[in-house]
Amino acid sequence: MTIETELLELKSIATNDIYKEVIAFANTDGGIILIGFDGELKKLPDIDDTYTRITNGIRDAIAPDITIFVKYKLEENHTLRIEISEGGNKPYYLKSKGLKPSGVYVRQGASSVQASPEQIRQLIKETDGDTFESLRSLNQDLSFVYCNILFHKHQIAFDDEKFNILGIKKHGSELYTNLGYLLSDQCQHTIKIAVFDDVENTIFKDRQEFSGSVLQQMEDAFKYIQLNNNTRSVIDDLVRKDFPDYPKEVLREALINAVIHRDYSYSGSIIININSKFIEFISIGGLMPGISTEDIVLGVSQLRNQKLTEVFLRLNIIEAYGTGLKRIFNMYKDHSESPQIDVGPNSFRIRIPNMNTENSKFPQSSWKSPSPQEAIILEYLQKHGEITLETVQDLLNVKSSRSAGIILKMSRKGLLKVIGRGENKKITL
Repeated sequence: MTIETELLELKSIATNDIYKEVIAFANTDGGIILIGFDGELKKLPDIDDTYTRITNGIRDAIAPDITIFVKYKLEENHTLRIEISEGGNKPYYLKSKGLKPSGVYVRQGASSVQASPEQIRQLIKETDGDTFESLRSLNQDLSFVYCNILFHKHQIAFDDEKFNILGIKKHGSELYTNLGYLLSDQCQHTIKIAVFDDVENTIFKDRQEFSGSVLQQMEDAFKYIQLNNNTRSVIDDLVRKDFPDYPKEVLREALINAVIHRDYSYSGSIIININSKFIEFISIGGLMPGISTEDIVLGVSQLRNQKLTEVFLRLNIIEAYGTGLKRIFNMYKDHSESPQIDVGPNSFRIRIPNMNTENSKFPQSSWKSPSPQEAIILEYLQKHGEITLETVQDLLNVKSSRSAGIILKMSRKGLLKVIGRGENKKITL
């Protein structure tokens, strides 16, 4: 008696379920489907029509193209024998469902079952190799609104041809890669930033999480970090000198480094913690094999995400490989406390000291992060460059005397500048 096995499926008639059986065999070790036989011979009423319908359906319903791995044979006993070899471009899936568990099947025992997300990732890895950004994305329903704006701003084409060049799509395919996913509006790898009221990072003052394209996350995160980068001022005769807690270039380089070098094959977020003594950037993924902490400080670079880095280069976000951390350390060479790097098996942290805490002219207790009202004003200034007292009144819904008092206080704290008087007064960063 013939029974179903890992390599054999029996069908009395041809239904649409046949496609998932074909997919399961192609995604596993291959197999045979007999139509018109379920343990007993079932003569197909119109074998020619069945043959045509199945061959057309397998061609049209399954992606990628599987036809080269499928052979058909009409038996003398009026059964149809379909032989499926293990496919060379796994995972195969139902076009109507997409590259997700409801569309991908594998063979388990004598059954064809939906693949788990982990099984799908493993199938992709076996076919495409080990580079995460080059693997096919599990999410193929992607949009690129932010990237489209950014690329056109830099006068760089952003179309299907460019997708293949950059690696956003698999070459010669309509499938998006994980690089495409990272650049898409749907990216779920996030950046989390927390501001703490103590140096042990236990008492929250504020927190934000940024999602979407990694390029947009980076821009939004940098703006938020800058809002918490306090400026302290000294008046020397008639000259005012401003001293930010952290040089803007240092924050920029540390953030870019975290985004470019993190290991996106793991879920989780880039973590940025801010307190009165330091800011730290923590990303998933330790150093690449053969690279030491001393190497990266000297500018030696081994890229984990080559294609993502090339996108950053095209957009002039970075100028060269491996220079970011070197710049950070150079900017702290004249200070008593240097940045600190800690590396774990699957993590990387750089802790950057507050430049103002070592300067006795600025008692730490007298300086605080912006209040909610001050943060609103600073965010407006970041976008527009200047602000008027009338606009402050509208933004905060306060009276004119209150708005003037807030601006005066922020000026004394060094958060903004007030230039001129009367109608010529300008309020800027």
